Amino acid sequence: MTDADDLRARTRALLAEHPPATTSRADFLAARFDAGLAWVHYPEGLGGLGAARSLQSVVDAELAAAGAPDNDPRRIGIGLGMAAPTILAYGTEEQKRRFLRPLWLGEEVWCQLFSEPGAGSDLAALSSRAVLGDDGVWTVTGQKVWTSSAHLARWAILIARTDPAQPKHRGITYFLCDMTDPGVEVRPLRQITGEAEFNEVFLTDVRIPDSHRLGEVGDGWQVARTTLMNERVSIGGSTGGRESGMIAPLARTWRERPELRTHALHQRLVTLWVEAEVARLTGERLRQQLAVGQPGPEGSGLKLSFARLNQQISGLEVELLSDEGLLYDDWTMRRPELVDFTGRGPGYRYLRSKGNSIEGGTSEVLLNIVAERVLGLPTEPRTDKDVAWKDLAR
Repeated sequence: MTDADDLRARTRALLAEHPPATTSRADFLAARFDAGLAWVHYPEGLGGLGAARSLQSVVDAELAAAGAPDNDPRRIGIGLGMAAPTILAYGTEEQKRRFLRPLWLGEEVWCQLFSEPGAGSDLAALSSRAVLGDDGVWTVTGQKVWTSSAHLARWAILIARTDPAQPKHRGITYFLCDMTDPGVEVRPLRQITGEAEFNEVFLTDVRIPDSHRLGEVGDGWQVARTTLMNERVSIGGSTGGRESGMIAPLARTWRERPELRTHALHQRLVTLWVEAEVARLTGERLRQQLAVGQPGPEGSGLKLSFARLNQQISGLEVELLSDEGLLYDDWTMRRPELVDFTGRGPGYRYLRSKGNSIEGGTSEVLLNIVAERVLGLPTEPRTDKDVAWKDLAR
C-alpha cells in the first residue's frame, strides 16, 4: 500500500536521478510519468501507482520545492481534466497506453467536439452523424462550435449520432478524432475580447477507425456524462491558495489605491472575498471526495458558483476603477494557447467572464442538474424523452 512516506521517497529518488537543474524538461516529465508520479491515483504503467488521489499533493509539494518543471496544465487542461479521466474509465487497454502518456506530457493537445450550432445547451440534440462502413471505419459529418484549443489540438473527444431512430439521449457514440485527418477544418471564432480562443470545426466525411471508438456503440451519452462531470469540476474547482483567482487583482487594487475606496464598495468587496474563499474551500473538499470515486453532480454547483463569482468580481473591479476601468489593453486579434484572466487588464476580465456562464454547461442547465440530482426536486416535464431523434421538430 503506497502511503505518503513512500511517495516522498519515490519523489526524492526521481529528483536525485533526474536533477531538474541538469535534466531537460521533456526528459524529466517522461521520467516522472514512468515512475508513476504523474497522477498517483492512476494504475501502474499509466503514470500512477494506484494510490489515493489525495496523496498527489505530497508529490507536488516535493517537486515544487525542488524547482521541478510541470506539464503546463493550463495549456493542456482539456486533455487532463476531460479526455484523460474518460479514457481511463471507458478506454481499452490499448487506448489507455496509446493516449494517456503523450496527453500528460503535453506532446498531444486535446480539444472537445461536443457543442453544435443547433445543440448547445441541449447537447443531446446534436445532429453530427457517424456511419459505420463495411471496412470497419466510421464516416463522420457535421459541425461543432465553441471549441477551445481546436487550433492547437492533435486529438479531440467527439460525440456523434449513430442511430437517428433512437431517442436523442440514445443512439449517440463517443469517438477519439485525429484533428489532422482529411475533412477536419478549423475556423477561428473572434470573441468580444478581440481574441479567437474558440473555434468552429467542420467535419466533412472524416474517417475514424472503430478502434478509436470509446465505449459501446450507442452508449456515447453515458460516456459523455463522465466527461461533462469532470469538466465542471475542472472549470469550477481549480486549485489555488487563499485570495487566488479573480479576487486577487481586485483585492490588490483595493489595497494599493485607497483613493478609490468607498464604504459601499468595501461592503461588496468583503462579501465577494468571503464567497470566493467559500468556493475555494468547497472545491478543495470536492477534490478530496474524488479520491474515492468519479465526480458527481455536485461539480455543477461548483461551476455555477465559479461563473457567478467571476462575473460579479470583474464587474466590481471595473466599477472600482471608474473611468479607468473602461479602458481596454489590447484588441489585437490573436489565437491564444490559454485563457489568462489575471495576466490581462480589468476590461479583459470583465468581458471574458461573460462566457463563464455558457462554457462547460450553461448556468440554466446546471441549475436544473443541481435541482434534480442534488436536491432531489421533481424533474421538468419532457415530451421528447421517448421520441426518435429523427422525428423531433428541428
